Amino acid sequence: MVPRTETTTLDELGNPSYELFILALSLLSIVNSVLLLTFVSLGAGAVEVVGIVDGVVTLIFLIDFAQRLLGAPNRRRYFLRERGFLDLLGSLPYLKVFRIFRVLRVLRLLRTYGLRALLRWFLDHRAQGALYVVLTLAIVVLECSALVILPLEDRSADANITTGGDALWWVITTMTTVGYGDEYPVTTGGRFVGVLVMVIGVALFGTLSGFLANAFLAPRRAAAEPSPVATDMGARLADLRGLLDEQQRANAVLLDRLAEIERLAQSSPESATAG
Repeated sequence: MVPRTETTTLDELGNPSYELFILALSLLSIVNSVLLLTFVSLGAGAVEVVGIVDGVVTLIFLIDFAQRLLGAPNRRRYFLRERGFLDLLGSLPYLKVFRIFRVLRVLRLLRTYGLRALLRWFLDHRAQGALYVVLTLAIVVLECSALVILPLEDRSADANITTGGDALWWVITTMTTVGYGDEYPVTTGGRFVGVLVMVIGVALFGTLSGFLANAFLAPRRAAAEPSPVATDMGARLADLRGLLDEQQRANAVLLDRLAEIERLAQSSPESATAG
């Protein structure tokens, strides 16, 4: 029996950063469900924020299920034996309890292939890992900032961020540093939250811009740089040419010495006869 190594389990897992991204969204969705069921005094604006974010997460889950189903070698096996139907049920907006199975599936895969291999994969694929980390943080910061800004702004009669949609719109325009100015905080607490959102947004989108630039420039660099295989073959050919040149020089020396010995052998009998 062939032992399972870190490499084989990594190949089976596919993209660990993507699986962790789905895990984080599943946990966020479960937390949102608990908030809606437990804290009924959240307020209409907070409920609207949680509902909009959960709708985005639901869309991501549906896309994830479709991708897994279409990419499966055996779709029937994936849907039935690999419990793909649980992924489908967990992707539906009114069956959020099934999203716990998404969490369990990812945790089982990660436990199978180990934390050490996960860290090694992140070090070798930092660009892909950074992309999913940025997306996860962006969604979390979006929801948390919108939930925090609403009660702070409710204390002022001049507030213009009064609904969940207003809060989300303000966070998005602030994170992306667009700042239309149609929605803005008027309280001291709200402005403090705005400063945090701006700083975090610059960091997140700066990282995302760096990833996109690397993704576009990587093919050009790969085309411009010689491949390791070509470089290795060139080094081998150079070594072989050097060995061939040395062999030719050695052959020339041997031929010269052979000619000299033949001349000596031809002249020896003549000298003996003359004596």
